[in-house]
Amino acid sequence: MYRCRQVVSQCSSTIKSNLGHGRQRYAGESTTKRFGSDHGYNKTPTIRPPTLNEMPTPKGSWATEYSRQQSKYNMHLAAGVGFTAFTLFVGYQSGSFYLNYEPDVKNMKINVLSHEQVRERAAAAASAVPEDSGPEVVVAAVEESAPVEVVAPAVEESAPVEVVAPAVEESAPVEVVAPSVVEDASPEAAEEVAPPVVEEVTLVAVPDVETVAEPSGDQKGPSDQSEVAPVTAIVGDLPVHIPYLLIGAGTSSFAAFRAIKSRDPKAKVLVIGEENHLPYMRPPLSKELWFSDDPEVSNKLKFKQWNGKERSLFFEQDEFYCSPAELVAKENGGVSVVRGHRVVKLDIVGRKAELDDGRSITYDKCLIATGGKPKSLPSLSSAPENVQEHVTLFRNIDDFRRLESISRQVKSITIIGGGFLGSELACALGRRAKTSGLEVLQVFPEDGNMGKVLPKYLSQWTTEKVIGEGVQVLPKTHVQGATMEDDKVVLTLQDGQKIKTDHVVVAVGLDANTDLAIASGLEIDPNFGGYRVNAELEARSNVWVAGDAACFYDIKLGRRRVEHHDHAVVSGRLAGENMTGAGKPYWHQSMFWSDLGPHVGYEAIGIVDSSLETMAVFAKSTAADTPKAVVEATGEGVRSETENAATEQSSMKGSSKLHAPVQGEHYGKGIVFYTRNDVVVGMVLWNVFNKIPVARRILKEGLTTDKLAEAAKLFDLHE
Repeated sequence: MYRCRQVVSQCSSTIKSNLGHGRQRYAGESTTKRFGSDHGYNKTPTIRPPTLNEMPTPKGSWATEYSRQQSKYNMHLAAGVGFTAFTLFVGYQSGSFYLNYEPDVKNMKINVLSHEQVRERAAAAASAVPEDSGPEVVVAAVEESAPVEVVAPAVEESAPVEVVAPAVEESAPVEVVAPSVVEDASPEAAEEVAPPVVEEVTLVAVPDVETVAEPSGDQKGPSDQSEVAPVTAIVGDLPVHIPYLLIGAGTSSFAAFRAIKSRDPKAKVLVIGEENHLPYMRPPLSKELWFSDDPEVSNKLKFKQWNGKERSLFFEQDEFYCSPAELVAKENGGVSVVRGHRVVKLDIVGRKAELDDGRSITYDKCLIATGGKPKSLPSLSSAPENVQEHVTLFRNIDDFRRLESISRQVKSITIIGGGFLGSELACALGRRAKTSGLEVLQVFPEDGNMGKVLPKYLSQWTTEKVIGEGVQVLPKTHVQGATMEDDKVVLTLQDGQKIKTDHVVVAVGLDANTDLAIASGLEIDPNFGGYRVNAELEARSNVWVAGDAACFYDIKLGRRRVEHHDHAVVSGRLAGENMTGAGKPYWHQSMFWSDLGPHVGYEAIGIVDSSLETMAVFAKSTAADTPKAVVEATGEGVRSETENAATEQSSMKGSSKLHAPVQGEHYGKGIVFYTRNDVVVGMVLWNVFNKIPVARRILKEGLTTDKLAEAAKLFDLHE
């Protein structure tokens, strides 16, 4: 309307201007002839209307103006909504208010009386009470020996609350009536004050339960990343529900809960471990701990790295962890470790874990990191019980403490196995034998130490090194039987030779600990063992597997199962990230290392199998080419952690061509390439350290054998 009035006004002014100045133009009037015979005047003059060109141009339509005003309104509305949302968020985070989620009464395993029934029973109870009596609670016949207790047990999400009672016969239903009221109470008042009444209770025997108050403030409600439910109660000393459950208290679990806490700082993590120890690192059990001069090393469990720096075997101090009961109420979350127990079954669909003592706990996300179990020999596992009392399957802290104590008391120890663990223990005990007179023997079926990994020439050289440490090596044989004679173990070898020894240590490898598989319906790989997992290390929905127990698919090397520290760290970390929603695939090429004392060691990556074709290049070593030197330079004894100091780009000042080893050659340092179908699939870096990133890049690129001479230059052997 405003625009119309403006146009009409302007049109009127235009017409007035045409009529002004005392002159009118008539229709048909000539522009040259003003006066005719009739003096140029007509009797009926007609006014000519203005043309469209003479009309004023509008500044905009009504639709344009409406759109402009609507945009301004939308901007104001969005600003108001945003400010309101921000105010609510700040108030919720500061604890000014919180959302109270009521339980789903429809799904509770209880019968709730209606308001009419409550009024009737309350009125009946009030009429039955004498006028001079005070308020009472009328309870229908319940035996004193069977008290009823309302708890929040571990149940699935569909049944958050259950009413249970310990050890009462099913034929004895229990009825609880609302408390009576004072004599002047009306039915309407009873409706306001009387709570829902339990009519019948399914009687179930449960342990003692302690109900814990719900957390307040920002502790209440699930994590933004993990979408988990709050912990509200404990059964005995365990929560009835936990957002993150880790089965196994080894290296993988440690790496996993660190990753979880880094992505979800308020996460609550429960670790259940079979050992009676907090999470610790295993490599020093066969390395640095044996080279300590402290007689209390088995109690302190502290060791000196090759650079002399002392370090604890445990990843974290005791103060880092909290008890399971404290975990429930911790506002900022935490990590708790249940020691000396194991999980015997998982209900994958119901997300429930059952423990060996009958207790159960529900979870949102679960990690299986049960590691491996040391193998034994049939000739020893079937031996008499008195023989097995003198046998140690070396794996954990208790095994170290036992063997360390025995090594100070007996005169001879025999180690069965020539792999990483057996060779490391042989060198460690051989060093002690030089000062204590202990006799150390090592028996294995290969041609030399680590014969399954190293090429034959390098394995033989390593065997000479072990012999030089004071170990009596017996290769190419195995144990066929074991008996006891004069309080000594008599081992009968394949060639008929018999060995008398005080104690036997078995180090012949690991089997993946998959005890949960059958009871829980999880898939085991038939070729490699371990739980089969996908690229994200997930075995089933909300169940991940990491470490020695995981059989994963390597995009370069096919399906594999790896039993090394670096793999446990990286796979545990990735599984922890994926438990919080990261969704990352496992593409890491893990490494492993072995030290035969402070002066000889190696690092390896990929598939290192002595049955594969190998090519190698060696150079003379220096004082800097030892495990001791690399630890002194980096300050880190766990060499999978020293990769940050490695350099991926390097050049070789001088190089020799790859050549076949010659007799008597000193293998100071070098690189061994393992090939399959003319492609590099693994490498051993012999006394070459901090070059694993270079080796990892070579594996990733799928380097062929015709380029190995150039690849060897990347390791600076002659620098």
